[in-house]
Amino acid sequence: GHVADIARGLLPGVPGTLCGRHRELLQLFCRDEGALLCLVCARSRAHRLHRVVPAEEAAQEFKEQIQSRLQALKEEREKYLESRKSGARRSL
Repeated sequence: GHVADIARGLLPGVPGTLCGRHRELLQLFCRDEGALLCLVCARSRAHRLHRVVPAEEAAQEFKEQIQSRLQALKEEREKYLESRKSGARRSL
């Protein structure tokens, strides 16, 4: 998906870091399209009015979203295990 594309685009020296159309580095992320762009793409008519940010910034946001989701899942799991423990105690 897009997250994997962003991650790939941020790894220097990995094939696929160049724009297929312009052979420029993919350094920008278009929030509207969810796609990595080079500077030429970002200035094109297709993306000119879109919300474009540095790719590193977008990757950091995705990383934070993923980490906060993992934290929430961990807390849900702990609550679930706790409720099972107290349920087992009650049934004794």
